Amino acid sequence: MLFSAGLRGFAVSCLFSFVAQLATGATFKNPLKETNGSDPFMVYTAGYYHLLTTTWTDIEITRATTLEGLKTATPTVVWTDTTSSRAGNFWAPEVHWIDNTWWIYYTAGTETCCDGQRLHALQGGTDILGTYTYKSQLSSEWGIDGTVLRTTSQNYFVWSRFSPNSLQSLYIAEMSNPYTIGTPYLLSEPTNSWETVGGAVNEGPAALYHGGKTYLTFSASYCWTTSYQLGLLTWNGSGDPLLSSSWTKSGPVFSSANGNLGPGHNGFFTSPDDAEIWNVYHATSVSTGACDGNRYTMAQPVNWNSDGSPNFGSPDALSARLNEPSGE
Repeated sequence: MLFSAGLRGFAVSCLFSFVAQLATGATFKNPLKETNGSDPFMVYTAGYYHLLTTTWTDIEITRATTLEGLKTATPTVVWTDTTSSRAGNFWAPEVHWIDNTWWIYYTAGTETCCDGQRLHALQGGTDILGTYTYKSQLSSEWGIDGTVLRTTSQNYFVWSRFSPNSLQSLYIAEMSNPYTIGTPYLLSEPTNSWETVGGAVNEGPAALYHGGKTYLTFSASYCWTTSYQLGLLTWNGSGDPLLSSSWTKSGPVFSSANGNLGPGHNGFFTSPDDAEIWNVYHATSVSTGACDGNRYTMAQPVNWNSDGSPNFGSPDALSARLNEPSGE
C-alpha cells in the first residue's frame, strides 16, 4: 500500500511537472491568420494580444491570451461606415494608446478601388474593444498606411503618399493632437533598386525603439511581386526628425524566404514581460506575390546586432514551431 501510494504520488508529481512545462514552454506555429491577414498590427495590453488586419469592409480586432489562441478567437467588429467617401476598401488599421485613449488610424475610400483612399482617425475610450466614433480625415490628398511615431517631446504621423516626382513615398508630419496633423515633409522616396521592383513604392511604415535610437521599417517595391520587402530608416536622436537628412536608409532588411513571399507591411509588439520585441507581418505563398486576401499573418521575435540595430532574420518556415513570447 505504501509502495502504491508512493507511485501515485510520483505520477501526480510528474503530471504537475509536465503541465508546468507546457505552461512555461508554450509554442505556436505560423500563420496566425491564414486569409485576409494583410497589413497586421498587434498590441499586447490587459493580458491579451490584440490583432488588427485588413478586412476590406470593416475594422476588426481579434484578441487572445496567446498567439496560438488568435487562430481560433472570434473577431470583434469595432467599426463600419456607410459614408460613401469612406465606406469601402478598409486597409491597414492600427490602434494606439494616446492621452489615455485608444485611437484607431486606418485607410478607407469609396467602394471602387483605389483612387479615393484617404487616412482617417477614430476615437475610442479606455476599452480597446469598446465604442469608437469617427473623428477626422487626416489629409485631403491620396494617402495610405498611417502610423504614429513617438519621441520624448512630440508625436509624429508617418504615411505613404505620392511625391512631386510621382513616386509613392513616405511622408511625416507633426501631430498637434491625436486627430490633426501639420505640414507634411518628404521622408523617403523609393530610388534604390530594391525599392523599385515592379513599381517604385515606399509604404507600410512601422516604428521601433531600441537602445536610444528610433527605427522605422517600411515596405518597398510593388506588392504584386515577390520582391516586396522591408527597408529600414534609422534616427539616432540628433537632427530634426521631420528632415530626411536626419535619417539613414538601409535595406533590404527582411525578404522572401522559406516559401514565404513578399514579406512586408509589418508592425511591432512587445512580449507580456516587455523583455522581447516581436515583428508581425504578412506574406504569401502565391508564386507571383499578392496584394489581396491571399496574404497571411506571421510573427517572430526581433534579434539585435552587436551595434544595437535590429536583426529581423528571415521569415520562418510555416513548419517551424516557435516559443510563445516571454512572460506568459
